[in-house]
Amino acid sequence: MTNYYKVAEHVFSVTAAESCFSLMGNYEVFAVARGETVFALTIDGDTPPLYTEEWRQTEEGQDIICGKTAEGKPVFAYRWWDETAGWLVCSPDYREGRLILTGQHTKMAIDNALMVLYALVTADRQTVLMHAAAVSHAGKGYLFLGPSGTGKSTHARLWLQHIEGTALVNDDNPIVREGVVYGSPWSGKTPCYRNVSYPLGGIVELSQAPYNRIRPLRGLQAYVALMASISGKRWDARIADGLHQTQNALASTVPVWHLECLPDAEAAQICFEECHTDLTDLTDNCRKRQEVSEKSGGLENL
Repeated sequence: MTNYYKVAEHVFSVTAAESCFSLMGNYEVFAVARGETVFALTIDGDTPPLYTEEWRQTEEGQDIICGKTAEGKPVFAYRWWDETAGWLVCSPDYREGRLILTGQHTKMAIDNALMVLYALVTADRQTVLMHAAAVSHAGKGYLFLGPSGTGKSTHARLWLQHIEGTALVNDDNPIVREGVVYGSPWSGKTPCYRNVSYPLGGIVELSQAPYNRIRPLRGLQAYVALMASISGKRWDARIADGLHQTQNALASTVPVWHLECLPDAEAAQICFEECHTDLTDLTDNCRKRQEVSEKSGGLENL
């Protein structure tokens, strides 16, 4: 059985047994009849692949082990709490993937495999998967960035509680494409799987502090603020260049701020007022910086 899904205008397909699709309720609002796909994932329970480990990432009970088969195919092994959930074996261009399941933590393996393929395939299509919380207000989208534990979800919740007209777009993994933020089928601790999109009104990098203070970021500062929140495999030249181009465009055209804050209503109010009071001026400034950037080659020397 094959189903098709469209996320941020990119279509992908999943071929699997009905038991797998029964775990994929978060994808239902993104389902489409068919379409030209950017990648295809097949899910089964066959023999584990043979591969050589190259590196691994460990965070909050999860291990992602990356390597390659003897034929050079990329492999991602997923483990939670010392139990292997599955192996994602990809074509070199990441347009085809095969997820081999063990029967442990099946849903998490499916979600992670699809996020990896999506992020890597669309990296050179002006699209990035962001590690951020996203809200909407008055027809614009706003992203809150920061390392895990900084308070992205908390700050989004403060906007929902204290800024009338705010709605949650995504709690942890929104998509940004050509200056527009999209909801996605992947979220964080707060389930939020909305098929919506909004032009970006601003991006706010958060850091914890014993006070509330916000300031705009320009040029290189804005570029660096975005880097840690963009998912992707930067040692692959095609992917790294695509991510750089999108990151450069965002830093040059979308207002970016840094908010030092407490987890309180005042922080949300200060952030909201700054985003909206200075939005027109900052947008004009960003447009001017983009014109200068295009003439001078932008941040190409970074």
